Amino acid sequence: MESASVAVGPAEEHHDHPPEANQSSRIDRQTLGILLFIVSEVMLFGAFFASYFFLRVVANDGPWPPHPFELPVAVAGMNTAILVSSSFTMHWSLESIRRNNRRGMQMGLATTFLLGLTFLFIQVNEYVHIGFSARDDAFGSIFYGLTGLHGAHVTVGLILLGIANVRAWRGHYGPEAKDHLGVEVPGIYWHFVDVMWIIVFTTVYIL
Repeated sequence: MESASVAVGPAEEHHDHPPEANQSSRIDRQTLGILLFIVSEVMLFGAFFASYFFLRVVANDGPWPPHPFELPVAVAGMNTAILVSSSFTMHWSLESIRRNNRRGMQMGLATTFLLGLTFLFIQVNEYVHIGFSARDDAFGSIFYGLTGLHGAHVTVGLILLGIANVRAWRGHYGPEAKDHLGVEVPGIYWHFVDVMWIIVFTTVYIL
């Protein structure tokens, strides 16, 4: 008795790997990922701001900052201008590669990195000379908590920018949307870092 053979068509072939995940045509996965990450970071900063306002409004009954704490508002203001400027250079970098201007992209990324590094250096120098530490009263703890949390995010941003700079000089990016995500995604994160610092500076140093 002859054995029957059954032909297996392409539709019935078995694969050892799972099918690709469904992807929306409106937003790519990398951009969606960084946006969701930023949402989680906003909640993290929100918890710190809630602690700050509790200490300032509920637990404090005197002047703010309490004596003898003094904040270098002028230095922090100059540092804010430096960081805000870096958002413009980041935007310049992204727009340059969209127009296939590789030199503009490289200059924009390098300038953004240097401005961010300058901001971080000035903040560390401020910590060295400010005259109090995180162990000095609740104000010292929340001051270093908020500004230090932001400084950590600047450090992460600088790492991302450093990678983007290396890739830019190696010619990895192009004008097509899918070819410059390595510039756009760190740019979204960097703009978030800048906006968050404006809020921290206004809350802690100005109000």
